[in-house]
Amino acid sequence: MASQIITLVGVLLGAVTSFFATGLAERAKFRQTMATRWDERKLDTYIEYISCVKEANRAARQAVEAHERGEDHSEALSAMDAAEARRSILFEALVLLGDDAASQAAMTVNERLWAILRHTREPSDTPAADRQDLSVSLIEAMNTLHKAARSDLAIGRRPGIPT
Repeated sequence: MASQIITLVGVLLGAVTSFFATGLAERAKFRQTMATRWDERKLDTYIEYISCVKEANRAARQAVEAHERGEDHSEALSAMDAAEARRSILFEALVLLGDDAASQAAMTVNERLWAILRHTREPSDTPAADRQDLSVSLIEAMNTLHKAARSDLAIGRRPGIPT
């Protein structure tokens, strides 16, 4: 009888241990799946936002160039405004998904882009050198955003190595 009780306790202990080990493994797998899912969503948001900023900047440059040639620049201004509207929506997703450093960097990108758009709408008031300074400023802000996004997504870090 004592050997049966010992066997029963051994089986019961094995079952409980197996249950908890499987539960821990499943929870870890679930957390990893969720982290991967959000990282994919974050990457897509960063790419879409940055692409939209570039599109708005390109349309602004085309509008200024058309204006300087004395051509109708309304189509380029419309494209610029459409890209700006999309950028605004994408920025909200970026703030929701990204970390604080990336959100702050994106806010700086917004401010620099808005300066370019403002000067594009008033081209006679902006010397070419000032437009060039605004473009360089936007590029610097974009580079800061790229760095923050890579950090947020842990790109360039070796797995298992804390930062």
